[in-house]
Amino acid sequence: MADDDQRLAEFQARIDRGEKVEAEDWMPDDYRRQLIRLIAMHGISEIMGTLPEKEWVPKAPTLYRKLAIMAKVQDEEGHGQLLIRVAEDLLEPLGQNREDLFEDLFAGRLKFHNVFHMPAPTWADAGIIGWLVDGAAIVTQSMLLSGSYAPYGRALTRIVEEEGFHIHHGESICVSLAEGTPAQRAMLQDALERWWPALMTFFGPREGTHLSTHQQQNLRWRIRTKTNEELRQRFLTKFVGRIRSLGLIIPDPILRFDETTRQWHYREPDWDEFRRIIHNHGPMSQERLYLRQLTYDEGRWVREVLSKNARRSA
Repeated sequence: MADDDQRLAEFQARIDRGEKVEAEDWMPDDYRRQLIRLIAMHGISEIMGTLPEKEWVPKAPTLYRKLAIMAKVQDEEGHGQLLIRVAEDLLEPLGQNREDLFEDLFAGRLKFHNVFHMPAPTWADAGIIGWLVDGAAIVTQSMLLSGSYAPYGRALTRIVEEEGFHIHHGESICVSLAEGTPAQRAMLQDALERWWPALMTFFGPREGTHLSTHQQQNLRWRIRTKTNEELRQRFLTKFVGRIRSLGLIIPDPILRFDETTRQWHYREPDWDEFRRIIHNHGPMSQERLYLRQLTYDEGRWVREVLSKNARRSA
């Protein structure tokens, strides 16, 4: 017991000195579990996040837009696979692998991000996803770059760079619609109104609420370096002015910046609705899970062939 306490103290001292942890290093069980939880959710969310956008690949208004959104979907799938590979290194000592992650997803034990439970009925939704959803993601991912787990940081370096292109892609769609016909501007405004509640819950609840159970420990271990509220404030600072510059109205009558506190005041999100959504009771939760499981089951034979070939090569 004393040896365990000593090891834990030495580990925390490494974190406090700003050192990075590698997959083969000793780490506390709770640290490993928190990393698996975060990285697996991130990776699965990247994959689930392609589903609302891939609907618009055949329906994009021009060949240029079709190629751009197709490339974006391909990037996001690649991000998901990269992150799941990072998670696998953490799972291996526990006797688990990526198959277990997908089984957990289909069984409802592994959550995916609240924004990807939402419908995308118009072309404006593709723009909002690319601009503001990916914009919120890059706020979080840029923070995680400086976290204590080195393999995650290395993967995020590539992901953040590519997400920057995705934001430009989404913003370009939104600008075109904002400068278009009255019907196009109305379509964009409608999409913003539907997505704003999900964007405000994107970063999770404030520290200290009953919904926020892991923040303090993750901050102590530098798995993350900022709180949910700090990230939400950063998102608002970065995007509110840009949204309004397009002539759009943000659907929050109390949203304002307090010059004294340097904080945004906003209408409190519906956290009960957030909980229902992330527990797979959102508008598109079951349909998206069905599509992902269908694809997963249809690809089983490919995985089995690759696994056999890998064993032969070994």
